[in-house]
Amino acid sequence: MKKILFPLMLIFVLALSACGNSSSSSSNKGNQSTSSDKITYQSENGPVKLPAHPKRVVVLGSYTGNVMSLGVNLVGVDSWSKKNPRFQKKLKNVEEVSDANVEKIMKLKPDVIIGLSNTKNVEKLKKIAPTVLFTYNKVDYLQQHIEIGKVLNKEKEAKAWVKDFKKRAAEAGKEIKAKIGEDATVSVFESGTKDLYVFGDAWGRGTEILYQAMKLKMPEKVKEKALKAGYYAVSQEVIPEFAGDYMIISKNSEMDNSYQNSEIYKSIPAVKKHRVYEANAEEFYFNDPLTLEFQLSFFKKHFLGK
Repeated sequence: MKKILFPLMLIFVLALSACGNSSSSSSNKGNQSTSSDKITYQSENGPVKLPAHPKRVVVLGSYTGNVMSLGVNLVGVDSWSKKNPRFQKKLKNVEEVSDANVEKIMKLKPDVIIGLSNTKNVEKLKKIAPTVLFTYNKVDYLQQHIEIGKVLNKEKEAKAWVKDFKKRAAEAGKEIKAKIGEDATVSVFESGTKDLYVFGDAWGRGTEILYQAMKLKMPEKVKEKALKAGYYAVSQEVIPEFAGDYMIISKNSEMDNSYQNSEIYKSIPAVKKHRVYEANAEEFYFNDPLTLEFQLSFFKKHFLGK
């Protein structure tokens, strides 16, 4: 899991939530029901009753950007969200919390808590506020946003964003392929404390956009080793085997980036042709709407000059 690998890997986690306004409940009878002030969602851990209009949300995971994009007030978020340079301004007055800070969370008086499936102290958290947990990659990154929309009674807004984003990302993909070639490959790397990691198509770092939305190709070696697992550790010596015609590097300045000074790295065609695009890892970890919008702009700028 990303948490195990971090700073390399960030736990994102996925999957279910609560939902609905009265206008949409009829189309989701198996998942939710509504009343004037409560909604019920069939989460992966059973039905959860939630406020129809949450005003104080705590997020213990990688879904901070999902909640912010839906315009719902946050009172507590995880440390990785607080570190994200693109979130800092909006989260200036939001407390940093973790599943170990039960008392701190209690003082924030949340009306909804959103966490990961491996969140600790769940029973204690449930006594504070309705708690919805997600399992990473149980649903895809776009459905994940819709599920969080259901939790916050913002399903309609979440679906509208997903529809629009899919269209814009697909159009950008067509433009990029027209420029770099249908068969050009792209690989995504990130440095850790010791190893360098290459990513599959669903582990943040822009992989969802590149491979799923834009349908760009990944090198065969990446497909073989990283697609199923999500990521794969590579040594400096074998980087060329995983390098695509274009390379995206999610770079953390605090990690070991010495591989970029090696002759092996410098000999890679993508490096020699200046087809390596570096991003700030702390801005690139997630796959929430705010981060996805940033990643889409990043790719359009570097691949297309837009």
